[in-house]
Amino acid sequence: MTAIGWFQIILFCAVVVALVKPLGWYMTRVFNGEATFLSPVLRPVERGFYWISGVDESREQHWLTYTVAMLLFHIGGFLIIYGVMRLQAVLPFNPADQAAVAPDLSFNTAVSFLTNTNWQNYGGESTVSYLVQMLGLTHQNFLSAATGMVLAVALIRGFARASVRTIGNFWVDITRCTLYILLPICIVYSLFLVSQGMPQTLGPYVDATTLEGAKQTIAVGPVASQVAIKMLGTNGGGFFNANAAHPFENPTALSNFVQMLSIFVIGAAFTNVFGRMVGNQRQGWAILAVMGVLFIAGVFVCYWSEANGTTALQALGLSGGNMEGKEIRFGIVASSLFAVVTTAASCGAVNAMHDSFTALGGMIPLINMQLGEIIVGGVGAGLYGMLLFVVLAIFVAGLMVGRTPEYVGKKIEAREVKMAMLAILVLPLMYLGWTAVAVVLPSAVASMANAGPHGFTEVLYAFTSATGNNGSAFAGLTGNTFFYNLTLASAMFVGRFFMIVPAMAIAGSLAQKKSVPPSAGTFPTTGGLFVGLVVGVILIIGGLTFFPALALGPIVEHLAMNANTLF
Repeated sequence: MTAIGWFQIILFCAVVVALVKPLGWYMTRVFNGEATFLSPVLRPVERGFYWISGVDESREQHWLTYTVAMLLFHIGGFLIIYGVMRLQAVLPFNPADQAAVAPDLSFNTAVSFLTNTNWQNYGGESTVSYLVQMLGLTHQNFLSAATGMVLAVALIRGFARASVRTIGNFWVDITRCTLYILLPICIVYSLFLVSQGMPQTLGPYVDATTLEGAKQTIAVGPVASQVAIKMLGTNGGGFFNANAAHPFENPTALSNFVQMLSIFVIGAAFTNVFGRMVGNQRQGWAILAVMGVLFIAGVFVCYWSEANGTTALQALGLSGGNMEGKEIRFGIVASSLFAVVTTAASCGAVNAMHDSFTALGGMIPLINMQLGEIIVGGVGAGLYGMLLFVVLAIFVAGLMVGRTPEYVGKKIEAREVKMAMLAILVLPLMYLGWTAVAVVLPSAVASMANAGPHGFTEVLYAFTSATGNNGSAFAGLTGNTFFYNLTLASAMFVGRFFMIVPAMAIAGSLAQKKSVPPSAGTFPTTGGLFVGLVVGVILIIGGLTFFPALALGPIVEHLAMNANTLF
């Protein structure tokens, strides 16, 4: 580890924190329906969408109606993606003459993109056309990200409101989120990426002659527009199979840094939105502090492990850390930081192969995902996931002080605790359950490129990534098989919607409750004691339900690779 490495990490964190308050202020105004500097231009467009679709923006919805609207919306998204993939051979904007995508791969990809997972069992440049990239994948990158954001806002309203039965209007929220937040940022962001050398064209692939005289086909296309929302919406699903490790998706060190910022900024700003909506910004900063503690701990372990390498590498005379699979343009620190950022923020874009990380370095992304992508997390999804742990932490605190648990003026009772536990415990059921099946089923074992603990970790990582709606792969596993296409799709579906529905039930329950003023027996929720309590609850639940599986993979592999050192 070096001083310049830690400077990069500190600079990244400082810029993220600096953007939290202004972006949180802007998003709060958007979701509250207040005027912004874009309103003179976009408000007529917004009204036009409501008129065409027959939406009454003044009419709010019960939590169940809100959730059903969201589910119906996703059915439409699934049909669009699946349809254009199956029909792409006869559709326009297909300069490479890509054939129709297989049914099971189309199904997996459709579920992947509507759940904000963006798992890639396909190679973007070799499998799908420009039309599928734009109409199917980029379009859903916007809408799946917006869905996570509006669901977080709906849960925040549950905490902020009192004695009401409604939590907003899904159609209004999704329209405002896309129109006022995601689209304007992505327009500017795409232009920046083009300025850094990222392609943005509908022209055909380029044929070039190498120095040896061989013919090489260079894939291009509308890359910048997809990468912008891929990163901003914490989607993943790169235009190219290599994602951000491809020079056309990540041309410069500056683009690498800005892409990391864009992955984190909206998720971090949502903590400020929470604080503003509940009338106490310190609550938001406390939640951000919880995320920050877990994030810095993960960055430290990953960076330390990669910078030190292994005794196996040192025995070969290779010093200076583990550079295998790293982007030589960015080095160990940027690649390690990118790995932790993407897995903390539910974004499958990677600029290094996680499969080539050291055992402990690769364990950190795995832990980040197994915690439910709550360390900033996906846009919106990270906040409502963290609030589920806050509910449990406040329940523990209530037991400690001997009174009914309360948080931001709302009593946390049996219904909320049960829903929170249901949402959290369904995650290990998916990735541990499917991993157990995959490592004993011969056809699934045949997809593993490695045996032993590393092969086990590849399988566990795949199902963890799918369940956590992350989309990054450990590599070394052939995922484009009938078994993995279907099982990974089921893990993505359950990981997204079986967490959303309980969270919305909590929102509806809290919104109907009266607001209780704090008293001498109320547990403080803005200081270091609160941060420590929430971190402790997260680690305890993780230790009981998630982390035991890790002992069979990364830790065993670390011991095997460093047999002559103490661990």
